[in-house]
Amino acid sequence: VRLVESGGGLVQAGGSLRLSCAASGIITSVFNPADWAWYRQAPGQQRELVASLMSRGITNYADSVKGRFTVSRDSRRKSVYLEMNNLKPEDTAIYYCNTLSNTFDWGQGTQVTVSS
Repeated sequence: VRLVESGGGLVQAGGSLRLSCAASGIITSVFNPADWAWYRQAPGQQRELVASLMSRGITNYADSVKGRFTVSRDSRRKSVYLEMNNLKPEDTAIYYCNTLSNTFDWGQGTQVTVSS
């Protein structure tokens, strides 16, 4: 399974981005039951959990992004998404997806840079 993140970029504070994560090589019976998550790693910081989407549809968010970020999935496309609104400079990081148990090798991530 290969995780490929995309959709990052440079935006001004207050802007929006939609990140995508395609899980190539995964079969539906593995993708669907998994609890998926988005993580981010800022320079000099440890990777942190940003948002998760349980297989049953329950979502959880870090306090820092609650109300601004929305995680979703498309089982047909075997993809996970992160809608990010009202972006802040402190959201600047490389964003990664994986399962909550980090089942798969990490992808290359997608860089999000928010200017003030």
